[in-house]
Amino acid sequence: MNAVSFPTSDLVAGYITYFDSEQDKFGIKTSDEREIHAKLSFMTYAKLIQNLDEAYPDATGTMRSMLVPGRYLYAYGVFYPDSPLFDVKSIVFVGRTADDYIFEKPNWWVDQARSLANFYLKAQFGDGEINYRRYRTFLNLSGIRSEVNFSQETDTISRLVYGFASAFMLTGEDRFLEAAEEGVQYLREHMRFLDLDHKIVYWYHGIDVQGEREFKIFTSEFGDDYDAIPAYEQIYALAGPVQTYRITGDPQIREDAELTIKLFDDFFLDKSEYGGYFSHLDPVTLDPKSEALGRNKGTKNWNSVGDHAPAYLINLWLATGEPKYAKMLEYTFDTIVKRFPDYERSPFVQERFFEDWSHDTTWGWQQNRAVVGHNLKIAWNLMRMNSLKDKDEYVELATKIAEIMPEVGSDRQRGGWYDVVERILKKGEKYHRFVWHDRKAWWQQEQSILAYYILAGTLKKSTYHRHAREAAAFYNAWFLDVEDGGVYFNVLANGIPFLASGNERGKGSHSMSGYHSIELCYLAAVYTNLLVTKQPMNFYFKPIPGGFPDNILRVSPDILPAGSIKIGSVEIDGEPHTDFDAHNLTVKLPKSKERVKVKVQIVPN
Repeated sequence: MNAVSFPTSDLVAGYITYFDSEQDKFGIKTSDEREIHAKLSFMTYAKLIQNLDEAYPDATGTMRSMLVPGRYLYAYGVFYPDSPLFDVKSIVFVGRTADDYIFEKPNWWVDQARSLANFYLKAQFGDGEINYRRYRTFLNLSGIRSEVNFSQETDTISRLVYGFASAFMLTGEDRFLEAAEEGVQYLREHMRFLDLDHKIVYWYHGIDVQGEREFKIFTSEFGDDYDAIPAYEQIYALAGPVQTYRITGDPQIREDAELTIKLFDDFFLDKSEYGGYFSHLDPVTLDPKSEALGRNKGTKNWNSVGDHAPAYLINLWLATGEPKYAKMLEYTFDTIVKRFPDYERSPFVQERFFEDWSHDTTWGWQQNRAVVGHNLKIAWNLMRMNSLKDKDEYVELATKIAEIMPEVGSDRQRGGWYDVVERILKKGEKYHRFVWHDRKAWWQQEQSILAYYILAGTLKKSTYHRHAREAAAFYNAWFLDVEDGGVYFNVLANGIPFLASGNERGKGSHSMSGYHSIELCYLAAVYTNLLVTKQPMNFYFKPIPGGFPDNILRVSPDILPAGSIKIGSVEIDGEPHTDFDAHNLTVKLPKSKERVKVKVQIVPN
């Protein structure tokens, strides 16, 4: 540690190197291989990582016996300038034994998803009818709906619907599916515009609810995208409906998805030799190169190219197996591999471009800056895509990102991943400067957890598993609000929740709904259980009669390596069902005029 001239409190994450019981001293080796010597006091207390809806798991009485070499922990305490020892005030253990990581238990993420879905159900609808007229974009820290802002943003409803649908797939609790389907219907009736002239679907930015009246908000109200149609808003409008389609096979959702993709192909897609997807459209002419777009004229960015896959396109392919969706996925990933790396100048990908793919380094807040989570998101999704279409360049870029990012994007003393940093080092600098702060956002932790777990599960490299565990430990130790429910938007570098006013204080905002947190639960459970620890999982579906073509239900939980999983058993309405293809991961549904509930056990090979 650098010398300080005053006492300072901080967090240290790492692996125990020794414990001296006579002097109550122990060593902690951080991720950057520094050893910090620490001491306990009479007032030091300890606990285990605590999941949502769990009782406080005290470990103070057994604390000293748990300080064994190799165990990963968090120690919070004080550095004094007149002492070489870190004075530890509290400890968080990640498991009950040295090799135990409690969040790798089979039901950890499933239970967390259930708690999060219940939190949002109660926050938005109370204990009564699920009525999206009551929905509000903004929720405070305790989950209370805003009483001064009556906006309903399309994307945040869609993301909440995604969360409910995913929670149903993990738990089979019907109220979650009811909330997802009610949300889809509300989106269709209030936020969707069907353009019969162009045969496309466009989604409004949102509506403003005033009593029984509502006012459509046609274009984006965000400063970066004001008076334009940004691609990412259309992309995320599909997130919730498409995840619900995986469960129900509702043909109306399929049609909306098809017509929204037609919007992308007819207007956002650059059909010139440059290729890719433009980031914005003029709301009047639907022209991506209109002068009215100002700085967004003819631009492309990470969101317009890369967000199709995780938001809806992978899930649409999982539900249908349609080659055209696989082809679109391949096109977007080939574009990322070709256009985004910039490693001669920076360890981070480039995220904003002009029409010809020259770099836009002066745009708005981004300038020449990197979003740490976007780099990790690329690695995560490249590994998903590689299981569908095996290409060396996908794995090469994913692993390059995985090897580079811990040094430049993570906190190697405290754990966790940073937000936005400068892409380029100035002369004499060794560290990429923070743009706004050194806080850590919940969604960027998600990207690191999923990236390293899928890398660990597919490439079987212990280093990736270590990074995955460290990322999951930080998230579960510091982001879960075990008092009020839900997860915090941001924590300080030392893990303490950041609760200043504004979006970062609440549990619902322009940026936060039920998406990233429950998406993390769903996919972390899938990768951990099916790829890493090799445990079976149950998934639930409730198809509409005749919804899926030929009554074939596709049940693969994600794009995983070929042959890595199979169906173990199937139940329909609680009774065993044997008409399924275990290795192709399909279930032949019985002919029925009523909806049936399908429980599928997926087992690792």
